[in-house]
Amino acid sequence: MPSREPNFITAIDVGSSKTSVLVGELSENGLRYRGHGITESRGLRKGVITELDKAVSSIQRAVEAAEDVAVIPIEHAVIGIAGAHIRGMNSHGGISFGTRSREIGRDEIRQAVEKARTLPLPADREILHLLPQEFILDDQAGVQDPTGMMATRLEVRVHIVTALSGATQNLVTAVNKAGVHVDDTIFEPLACADSVLRPDERELGVCLVDLGAGSCDLIVFQQGAVAHTAVIPIGGDHFTSDLSVGMTTGFADAELLKKTFGNAVPTLIPEGNEVEVPSVGDRPSRMMRQRMIGEILGPRARELFEFMRDNLRQAGVLNHCIAGFVLSGGASRLPGMLDVAESILRKAARLAWPTAMAKMPSSLAEPEFSTLLGMIYYGHRARLARGLQEPGFGSRMKALFAKKGA
Repeated sequence: MPSREPNFITAIDVGSSKTSVLVGELSENGLRYRGHGITESRGLRKGVITELDKAVSSIQRAVEAAEDVAVIPIEHAVIGIAGAHIRGMNSHGGISFGTRSREIGRDEIRQAVEKARTLPLPADREILHLLPQEFILDDQAGVQDPTGMMATRLEVRVHIVTALSGATQNLVTAVNKAGVHVDDTIFEPLACADSVLRPDERELGVCLVDLGAGSCDLIVFQQGAVAHTAVIPIGGDHFTSDLSVGMTTGFADAELLKKTFGNAVPTLIPEGNEVEVPSVGDRPSRMMRQRMIGEILGPRARELFEFMRDNLRQAGVLNHCIAGFVLSGGASRLPGMLDVAESILRKAARLAWPTAMAKMPSSLAEPEFSTLLGMIYYGHRARLARGLQEPGFGSRMKALFAKKGA
């Protein structure tokens, strides 16, 4: 049975370090795990495809591995979009009905949304998401569902996520060439939020930080709506590269040293500890201070969170993150990262642990798979929003704020 059938949802996360595929099955008791596949990524840099054939091969291997476990052909999928080319902005628009109040219906809401999305964009950019924040009826702000209400003017505030058309299309092309049709594209932190954030965090104000290999993606929620998105061009590979140069060792060896002995707070590493560091070429290994690893990783961690602090402060949302910060992604697992985050940002921080699907292997219930799981949940929610199962405001709004061609 092909994965497009209503009871299957497939997500593909093509990251800088690994390509992951997850298949979920919609049963009578909700979503449950059906299969997954993970391979090392090739042909990508900082979340953008640089060698198409290598990227296609990585996707094919991950898809085939997932098919072997799920025992179904994977023909359709949702894919995640991330990287330094992503831009987020807030917009506002509205329509007037004259001097007499008028009942708000679907057409009026759509017209207001169209006004809000009418922004001058460069020719090489496209709208990835149009996300509602609030409606304003006359002078009454904070309206979540204006349907059936009366007003002389309807306004809407939205958050718009844009991406480079070429980068997005190259990823879609790679997945298509791997034999899978792309049903939808999702900004990865938006999907990740579905698997790690709690409703009270979204309402109070929270920043989700998705620390990948190539970049750090941010999404801020306030009063349940997206208030800000951004990308910091620093990821886990930058930490590894620093170690590779600083300790004169190969990238793969530096990655292993980082994962095994690393800490973003040097003083948390015992001063007398030593580690064996492989050399490059035919030179023999050397014994070096373990704390040196922390002394290299620490400044990079501080730089990352300082960039993050400045970005959020400039956007005017730092003080709105009352519930603090939630760190997701493989690079968030580096010991000491939470300590550095709290020191720089002056807010509480926690590690993201994704909500598991039924029958899912425990190996997937880790921060590095939060986005992949979130894409399944997001895809399921979007399917409901298209009217397959759930009536009411949620589905109507999501349909109105559909991606790209809203």
